[in-house]
Amino acid sequence: MTVTEKVAYAKGLLDGVGFEKDSKEDRVFRAIVDALEDIAVSVVDLEDDVCELCEQIDAIDEDLDTMEADFYDDDCDCDDCDGEEFYEIKCPGCGEEINIDEETLLEGGIQCPNCNEELEFDMDVEDDDSSNVLDFSKGDQDGEDE
Repeated sequence: MTVTEKVAYAKGLLDGVGFEKDSKEDRVFRAIVDALEDIAVSVVDLEDDVCELCEQIDAIDEDLDTMEADFYDDDCDCDDCDGEEFYEIKCPGCGEEINIDEETLLEGGIQCPNCNEELEFDMDVEDDDSSNVLDFSKGDQDGEDE
């Protein structure tokens, strides 16, 4: 039973009780039923609005999924994008983890995007099964490891 049906049932019960018209009890119960009718109409309107919003959210979600598929290319494996190998480094200045590609590695260094510290890379690459880790040094230290 819907909310409006329940209110209609209560209104029918009130009519069937047989209170004397314009008695105190009749006025109180009729005022309560009238308030319930208004609440029921508001609830139905809210339910309709929520359904409409859900449909809009679903449409936006589908559009976003399409955009993500176009932008991120579903076939891409982020650790091995287009055959490139990425290396994870940790800035000694701020602790920020940075992923760099082999081309950047061969350039010999970069500036940390977080703290702007100059990082120079030593070409000793340790390869373990879980990730690629680089030895690197801070800038202006003649390539010495820390």
